[in-house]
Amino acid sequence: MSEHLRQELSDQFARIGKALGNGRRLELLELLAQGERSVEALAHTSGLSVANTSQHLQQLRQAGLVEGHKTGQHVYYSLADARVVSLLDLVHQLAESRLAEVSRLVHNYLGIHDELEPVTPDDLLARAQEGLVTVLDVRPPEEFEAGHLPGAVNIPLEELEERLPELAQDRDVIAYCRGPYCLMAYEAVEQLRSAGFNARRLREGYPQWREGGWPDEKRGIADDKPDD
Repeated sequence: MSEHLRQELSDQFARIGKALGNGRRLELLELLAQGERSVEALAHTSGLSVANTSQHLQQLRQAGLVEGHKTGQHVYYSLADARVVSLLDLVHQLAESRLAEVSRLVHNYLGIHDELEPVTPDDLLARAQEGLVTVLDVRPPEEFEAGHLPGAVNIPLEELEERLPELAQDRDVIAYCRGPYCLMAYEAVEQLRSAGFNARRLREGYPQWREGGWPDEKRGIADDKPDD
């Protein structure tokens, strides 16, 4: 009986690993870590078809990682447990420390875009409260609307170059996006420095900030109508 129970538990635990064993599903979890999204919005942002996105979400739902509900003609998904963010962080950290290919990519690409030490949440909060920095959220508007750092300015990465005049040149800019490995923040910092700004990256993204207990602002769920 004890042997059967051990095997049954191991098989059930393995369902989580099986659900995580696909890069596209990891990407969908990272998107849902920003806030609740419809299947159509997730498909649009991830570049997957709606049918493929729905299939991946069903796999994640069966493993208990996400949950969904239908409102009108749309099905919305969200993370089933806040600890999924911690699980994703652990996967990323373990992969960087133990997989040579991941370590090489992080060092060769992200390292050259991040010459200065990233800012910690405590440091950012203290400096923002004193009015010393501009906090820049470079995620898409629907993710910003779902939740963001207090006082953050939302300028999506693709609009940053043309909207640079909106930022005060005499204030440091701290950029953030979806997480520690989100490329948008790295690219935003590079653009800002090239334009003469003193810019750095927040060490964490919005999900890690929220789960760490730092204050945030929420305005509701993300829009189910993706941008054209």
